[in-house]
Formats: sequence, C-alpha cells, structure tokens
Amino acid sequence: MSKGLLMVIVLGLVLAAVALGAFQVHVTANAGRLQRFISPGELSAAHGFLEEKCSACHTSIHGVEAAKCIVCHANNEPLLQRQPTAFHANIGRCAGCHIEHQGVSIRPVVMDHALLARIGWDDLSTSAPETESRVTADRIRHWLRDRPGGLTRLDAALDCATCHATKDRHIGLFGADCSQCHGTKQWTIAGYRHPSARSLDCAQCHQAPPSHYMEHFRMVSQRVVGKPHAPVNQCYLCHQTTAWNDIKEVGWYKHH
Repeated sequence: MSKGLLMVIVLGLVLAAVALGAFQVHVTANAGRLQRFISPGELSAAHGFLEEKCSACHTSIHGVEAAKCIVCHANNEPLLQRQPTAFHANIGRCAGCHIEHQGVSIRPVVMDHALLARIGWDDLSTSAPETESRVTADRIRHWLRDRPGGLTRLDAALDCATCHATKDRHIGLFGADCSQCHGTKQWTIAGYRHPSARSLDCAQCHQAPPSHYMEHFRMVSQRVVGKPHAPVNQCYLCHQTTAWNDIKEVGWYKHH
C-alpha cells in the first residue's frame, strides 16, 4: 500500500470520527426536539408530563413494557380497590387497552374484551385446578359442546362477574357465568323472548323500584291502575311484558 493511500485512509477515519462526535453532541443537545420529531402524536393530558421522556414508557426494541406502567400505577388505590377495576392487579399487559399518542383530550382507555379474553385463556392454560372464582378449561369445553357457534373459546375465558357484578340486574339469580347467555360485542341477547305474559312469577327476576315500598305506591301507583289492593310482588296485575311503563288498561304511563 502506498504512503499516499494510507494517508487518505487515515484522514478519512479521522473525519468520520469527528463527524460521529459532532452528531452525538448534536443528538444529546437536541434530544427533546428529536423526540418530538419522531413522536407518533401528543400524549393524553394525564401523561403530558412525559412528553419528552420516551424512555419512561418505551424500551428499545421491545417498545412499551408493562413493568414501566406498573412503576407508576402499582399504588393506584382508587383503581385497585373499586370492584369493577380491581382486576388490574392481576393483568400484566397494559398497552393493549391503554393506547397513547392519540391527542391531549383523548383518554388512553379502549375496552378490548378480546384481549382480556386472550389473557384469561392464557392464564387458564397454565393455572392450577379450579377455584371458586375461576372458570376452567374443562367447563369451557363443556359450554362449547352445548352451544356450537353460540360461544367462542375466548368469550368463555372471561370471568365477567369480576367487572360486572355491581351491575347485575339478575340480582345473582342466574349465577356468575354471564357468558352462558351474553356475548362481548353487545350485552343484549339475540333472539331473547320474554316469558309468557300470563306468568305469575315476575318477582323471580324483577325487583320493584324503591317507590313501590313507600307511601307513593298506595297514593299514586295503585290509584293510577285502579287496583287499590295490588301487592308489590304481583307485578303482572299492573304491568305489561312489553315495557315497565306499559300499564294495563292505562297505556304508556311514566311516573317514577
């Protein structure tokens, strides 16, 4: 190798080193501006203080990791102590339902039942034998056999009562296995038919409103229907099965 060529190579390496050093200095001095340049969008108001601290949530190659979310939210007592949201204590995947960079005014909360179901199914596949609060794989297979096409494996993996027990209109009469009747796409039941209008057991499923246990029932409700001696638990004497406000021999009447 000639002396001239060697000098050119050495000079090139020196210039490359200088350029790399200058680039590193530039990146360090302008890290905040560069982060804003590559950001997919603004953070929500709740996470706005992390706008220029990507590493607080993101890890190189892996992206957003639940462990970093837990660092901040592990002691969120209002979230963990409320019955509908207490399940967060056992969930190790945050980014699937909590999606950021959608704008300051948009809450990073997207309810994804399918994701929760996949987490539940994964847990069932590696869990211990059934406990009182856990739906096991054996019971799921039983449901799938009895309801072909009516229930997916993922629907069955959800323990609906952990979130919806406080909203149970059945007052616990039908147990906690909501997926036997309900799906995750909509709460209403396709093809549901109310029992015969001649049924005399309305109180098995329906609880009278508080007003029916007060003087209001005797002074207003019974008089409107013209049945001064109608008992509270015999709903069929006054109500139609089309709607609670469809009163027999009166029509649509709303007074609650």
